[in-house]
Amino acid sequence: MDITSLVIFLAIGALAGWLSGNIMKGKGFGVIGNIVVGVVGAVLGGFLFSLLRITAAGLIGSIITATVGAIALLYIVSLVKKA
Repeated sequence: MDITSLVIFLAIGALAGWLSGNIMKGKGFGVIGNIVVGVVGAVLGGFLFSLLRITAAGLIGSIITATVGAIALLYIVSLVKKA
């Protein structure tokens, strides 16, 4: 992975974390928090999409996959906090 790919990956993670934070709670988590939520969400979203046999290609597909995964991650975290 070269530096350009890493920067794009982190930017998609930050955007997905910010979007999911706005959708689930109404606010973001800061730059580092958004990146962490987005990157972990991207992995979770990729796993969920592969189970459903959905393919999302390109930059927009990557953002959607990461955002859906980040929303699922935040939902799971909220369920664990309630328990």
